[in-house]
Amino acid sequence: MAILRWLGRCRPAGTWTSWRTYGTVNVLGKDYPTDAMTNVSPTILSKLSVQLHTQPAHPLSTLRSLVESHFPAYAHLSSVSPLVTPYQNFDLLSFPPDHPGRSVTDSYYINKDLMLRTHTSAHEVDVFSRGETTWLLTADVYRRDEIDASHYPVFHQTEGCRIVSADAAGMQEIQDDNARLEDHLRRSPILIEDVPHLSPTNPCQPAHDPKHTELIAKNLKLSLNSLILRLFGGKQAEGEPLRVRWIEATFPWTTPSFEVEVFFRGKWLEILGCGVIHQATLDNSNVPNKLGWAFGLGLERIAMVLYSIPDIRLFWSQDPRFLSQFKQGEINTFRPYSKYPTCFKDVSFWLPTDITLHDNDFCDLVRDVAGDIVENVKITDTYEHPKSKRKSICYRINYRSMDRSLSNDETNELHAQVTSRLQEQFRVEIR
Repeated sequence: MAILRWLGRCRPAGTWTSWRTYGTVNVLGKDYPTDAMTNVSPTILSKLSVQLHTQPAHPLSTLRSLVESHFPAYAHLSSVSPLVTPYQNFDLLSFPPDHPGRSVTDSYYINKDLMLRTHTSAHEVDVFSRGETTWLLTADVYRRDEIDASHYPVFHQTEGCRIVSADAAGMQEIQDDNARLEDHLRRSPILIEDVPHLSPTNPCQPAHDPKHTELIAKNLKLSLNSLILRLFGGKQAEGEPLRVRWIEATFPWTTPSFEVEVFFRGKWLEILGCGVIHQATLDNSNVPNKLGWAFGLGLERIAMVLYSIPDIRLFWSQDPRFLSQFKQGEINTFRPYSKYPTCFKDVSFWLPTDITLHDNDFCDLVRDVAGDIVENVKITDTYEHPKSKRKSICYRINYRSMDRSLSNDETNELHAQVTSRLQEQFRVEIR
C-alpha cells in the first residue's frame, strides 16, 4: 500500500492543504516530491495497484473481455501506469488552459508535474506514437468526486481508436468496412436514432476533407452500433428491438463529437462519448496523413446496468457473497445478499474566512476516515454570517456497510474521527 510521507516546511495558510507539509509521497514503490498542487490521499493511493479490470471473474474483467472480443484484430492494452503528466492528460489533447478538469478540486495531483490520469485518452498520443493504428486500452482512471451510489473516485474506462491513411487506399478500406457493418446491422433487431455525421454545430475540422470525415464518422457509428448490439442485444423484452440514440457533443480531442445512449429497462442511458480524432492529437503523435476515430466507455456504468449492481462500491467488495456470484465470460443478474441499516450523522461547522473547502475536499476526508462504509454525503444547510462573513456548512453522512451491520459505537467513533480531522485540516469551528 502506498504511504504518504509529509516532511519539511508547512504550506501557506489559506488553502485546503495548509495542514500538510512539503516532502515526498510514495506511489507504487517510488518516492515523488510534493508541492502546493499535491492533493492525492492515502485512500486513493491504496487503489493504484488493484486493477479490478484484470481480476478473473470480476464483472469489470468480463465486460473488458467482451469489448475486446468484439474487436479481435485490435491491439488489447491494459495495466498501463496511472501516472501521467498534465501535459499528457490535457495539453496533448487540446484541453483549453481554463478547463475545469485541470483544477485540484477535480483531479488528483502527485505534484504540479505529475498526476493520476483522469481518462484513458491520456495515452492516445503515446500509443499512436508507438505505431499502433487500431487498439483498445482499458485502465483505471481517477477523478475527485462526490459520494453516492453511482460515483466513485476510481473507475475504469476502455478507450478504442482506429486510424487509417487519409488517401484513396485508406478511404477504400473504410468504405469496405462500412458495407460489411451495414449489412450486419441491417439484419439485426436494432433501431437507431441518428444525427448527421457533419453539421454546422458539429463541423468538419479545417484540416480534413469533409468527404473523408463523413466516411470516418460513419465507420465510427457503425462500429459502435455493432458493439452496443453485442453488449445489450437480446436483453430487451421479447420482440422489442434495441434502441440506440446518437447525440451531438463537444470534446476537446474530437471533432465532430457524439454521445450515445441506449434505451434499457425503460430509460435512456448514456453509454459512451466518441468522435473523429482532432488533428492536433495526430500531429502530436507524429502520424502524418492519417485520419481516424476514438471512443471511451465507462465499464462501471455499463456493468451496473447489465448485472443490476445497485451500488458502485460493490465493485471493490472482497466479500465472497459478492465475488462468488460471477464467472469469467458470463453476465448474470446480481443477487443482493442483504440490506444493512443506514445510520446518518450530521456535522455542522463554521469555516474560517481564509479557507476554501470544496465538496470534493470533504468527501476525500470522509473516504480517508471511513472508506467504503459511507454510502453518501450531502449538504443539508449553508449559511453566511452577515457581519463576520464566516460560512456555516452542515453535511449529512450516511454510514452503511455493504457487508455487515455497523454498531452504534463504531459509527460514533468514525464520525468523531471525521470531526477531528475537519478541525485539524481546515481549522473549522464545530457548531
